[in-house]
Amino acid sequence: MLTTVTAGPYTVRGVSVGGVYTSLAVPELSVLFDAGISPRSAGGIDTILLSHGHADHVGALPALLGIRALHGKTKPPRVVMPAEIVDDMNAALEALSRLQRWPLAIEAVGMHPGDDIELRGDLRVRAVRTFHPVPSLGYVIVRRIGKLRADLHGKPGHEIAERRRAGEHVMVSEDRLEVAYATDTLVSVLDHSPDLLHARVLIMECTFLDERKTLEAARAGCHVHLDEVIERAAKFQNEHIVMMHLSQLYRPDEVASILDKRVPPELRRRIIPFVPSTSHWPG
Repeated sequence: MLTTVTAGPYTVRGVSVGGVYTSLAVPELSVLFDAGISPRSAGGIDTILLSHGHADHVGALPALLGIRALHGKTKPPRVVMPAEIVDDMNAALEALSRLQRWPLAIEAVGMHPGDDIELRGDLRVRAVRTFHPVPSLGYVIVRRIGKLRADLHGKPGHEIAERRRAGEHVMVSEDRLEVAYATDTLVSVLDHSPDLLHARVLIMECTFLDERKTLEAARAGCHVHLDEVIERAAKFQNEHIVMMHLSQLYRPDEVASILDKRVPPELRRRIIPFVPSTSHWPG
């Protein structure tokens, strides 16, 4: 049932069908983007990043919490979400806990656009504004790396070592944008949050691909149309773009050919359609 793709150093595994369900794990970062389904393999992940509160993106969170119990995970997972939905999410889980006669506990972390929190060690998660009819967020995972100061490039190693021993700071920190996630949003998210265009890997919705859904209709539902991606082709600086949340209007086995025909080659070679290897969507 799960689809797996490789995007540079990262694996993206899960399911994403527009309007039905979306859950995408990146095991190398130990994060799960959205919880529209509850794959057993995601039970060990301790950080869940929710884009918004629609059921196809959060509906399986209670089941996922139950799977964690089967994995022996006793500490509640950290569930990051738009700050506006924290109270409702906690209330929903309290009601479901009464039905289940078992606590469905989470560490709810509400974020606003521009906020960032530590993921672990050298990794942070930054929230960006997305554009949907309900409170929503995208996320950028940022890695802090240490680099030799530019003015020391070319200096002998023994000189750099001596400076370090003398207490001089020979390294500088730099933020590297690793993975960005944006779904259920107008394409204007790319204009308002250009970091998305510079992440090594961009996981981005593109719900509609051709004339089977008009650009106007896509915008009315606050979703991205391929026409809008093509218009911005020169702006994408990503190494890889995982295109997900595709509509059931398209068979999985026709998506690649549509992209081949419509997308400029320089952009197309970086797009990885997140579709199963069959002619049918899962479920």
